[in-house]
Amino acid sequence: MNDYGFFKVAAAVPVLKVANPDFNKEEIKKCITLAAAEGAGLVVFPELSLTGYTCADLFFQEELISASQKALIDILKHTMAFDTAVVVGMPVRCGYKLYNCAVVLNKGKIMGVVPKAYLANFDGLSEKRWFTSGVDVLDCEVDICGYTVPFGKLLFGLGNDAVAGIEIGQDACAAITPGSIMAVSGANLILNPSAVADVVGKNDYNERLLSVNSAASVCGYVHSGAGVTESTTDLVFAGEALVYENGALLARGKRFSRRSELTFACVDVQRLNRYRAVNSSFSDNSLQFSDDYKLIDCKVSRFSPVDFDRFVDPTPFVPSDPSLREKRCEEIFNIQTAGLAKRLEHTGLKKLVIGISGGLDSTLALLVAAKTMELLGLPMLNIIGITMPGFGTTGRTYNNALELISSIGASMREISISDAVLGHFRDIGHNPEVRDVTYENAQARERTQILMDVANAEGAILVGTGDLSEAAMGWCTYNGDHMSMYGVNAGIPKTLVKYLVSYVSTQCDAHTSGVLKDILDTPVSPELLPPDENGKIVQKTEDRIGPYELHDFFLYYFVRTGASKEKILFLASKAFEGKYDRNTIDHWLTLFIKRFFASQFKRTCTPDAPKIGSVGLSPRGDWKMPTDADCAAWLD
Repeated sequence: MNDYGFFKVAAAVPVLKVANPDFNKEEIKKCITLAAAEGAGLVVFPELSLTGYTCADLFFQEELISASQKALIDILKHTMAFDTAVVVGMPVRCGYKLYNCAVVLNKGKIMGVVPKAYLANFDGLSEKRWFTSGVDVLDCEVDICGYTVPFGKLLFGLGNDAVAGIEIGQDACAAITPGSIMAVSGANLILNPSAVADVVGKNDYNERLLSVNSAASVCGYVHSGAGVTESTTDLVFAGEALVYENGALLARGKRFSRRSELTFACVDVQRLNRYRAVNSSFSDNSLQFSDDYKLIDCKVSRFSPVDFDRFVDPTPFVPSDPSLREKRCEEIFNIQTAGLAKRLEHTGLKKLVIGISGGLDSTLALLVAAKTMELLGLPMLNIIGITMPGFGTTGRTYNNALELISSIGASMREISISDAVLGHFRDIGHNPEVRDVTYENAQARERTQILMDVANAEGAILVGTGDLSEAAMGWCTYNGDHMSMYGVNAGIPKTLVKYLVSYVSTQCDAHTSGVLKDILDTPVSPELLPPDENGKIVQKTEDRIGPYELHDFFLYYFVRTGASKEKILFLASKAFEGKYDRNTIDHWLTLFIKRFFASQFKRTCTPDAPKIGSVGLSPRGDWKMPTDADCAAWLD
């Protein structure tokens, strides 16, 4: 069974009665049963969940300590039936000292006990009144429930390359958290049994904190907070359950629930390990700050894809939230314009040349150029927009190109390439009726020659229009539209280009906005083949190489996460369920891998361009790949 590198976790917030371990154990057992039924390899309960966090001076009572141990024995027997690791919070006595601990159970055994390091003793909290800090507890043992078990600095191997470390409650708020030390020492899952009282603003703060902690430690983070059934003498607890992966929220539980709740998430451990491998800072940190933790292996059931319930975004480059998407578009647009403005300032040039086709990419480049001129206080007429109709140009794209150049206020030139290309065909002995790659590429190179020469004549920069998706697929003519003097779109995937154009359209006058909307509705095409008898586009890119939404998905997971073909296929099948079947996805994924490898020679010599997001293909930046690499291993 292929587990694709995932590990399923559960954060449990059970109903409890304060100082009643016998009642609490039954709720904990129910949660364990449900977590195992859902395929979770790990379930984390809140801080002091067996007794309740708010027992106060009752922690000094032998009856409470004894009752919690008896309850743990019953839970321990219950775990024998499940291949799930269980983390329960309870007070544990070692000698005369009492510790606030997380106890790890697995298959009827107590695997280890981890004490809380940093006790909350401020803002009305008095943990030091009852508990001893475990910060100095190293590799020790403790007697609990008749067993002598490891106590102190422990990590827990959960199989499938998952290794868990535990920091309790306030530990997560320390300047240097125990979790961060555990992370550089090998833990890729940090568990946080907690009891955080809910006051105004605390929840938002806690979510930001845990997100940052998981990102800084490049880990999965499971937080389970005490619920509303804790004592309300002075505080109310909301039962916050959160799961993060490298800073991103995977799952959030229901707060203020009056019944036991379980929150599930599938953490991509394989992805986390890859991020750590490529992050040299993380490796340097591990050399400097890692510590000696005892690793204890648990027997945990292997993750099954049938238990996969993680949301897989079909557009990983495009935020689904409209407000976040608008903010992202604004930031990208600013990056593009800042890069182009710097290049103009550095060269001392005042003009820009752009080939305008009436398609999305050249439209975005023109909009960036216009914003750059505004930024530098230069006239729009310094933008020279050139439309170059050829054999495949349709009336729709031609008119949109003219309308857009005029609406922006740029200088406009029309230079037909038909006669020049036909003359070139005669020179090289090519029959223009043979509409092959020579027929198509000759047009692209003629356009590039015109643009380059006009830029030279005008003392201008030729702005490239090609995008990231085209570079990944090699969907560009080598030394044709592949070349420019500065590529403003080279870091932007096709699925995001249309949102950027749409974002700018909302800020334009009505006429310009109307032109942009029609461009957005135009099929993507290089227009290198003649239109049909009705003047419509016949050469639709996505009919030829597949849907860009699929290829951008493949690109993200292939480059960003290093996922195998089988894993990408699995994720894409989840993301596009109901839209594309598995065979269709497999067909286009195979084509993507073949084209990606075959096209590296084009990416090896691309012009300068601003990096936009987490995925880039510049040979000077994120992606360094031999031109002659073979893709056979990726297709097996």
